Amino acid sequence: MSAHCQLTGAKPGFGNKISHSHRRTSRRFDPNIQSKRYWLASEGRHVRLTLSAKAIRTVDGIGVEAAVARIRARGGKV
Repeated sequence: MSAHCQLTGAKPGFGNKISHSHRRTSRRFDPNIQSKRYWLASEGRHVRLTLSAKAIRTVDGIGVEAAVARIRARGGKV
């Protein structure tokens, strides 16, 4: 799977590298994707989520239950 966040939907951006001589070649700006394991108390199991660093802070704020609910609302599988 490509570098993409399950919670925020962050995906790679595309642009150009510009050399000193101003020649342009294509490049990719990948989000900071981490794989993190959380305990999902309502289901009595662990879930492994692929999240960006920003989404990890969001989960810390809203809780894992609310985050999983948002992922499922977007049509994601947990």
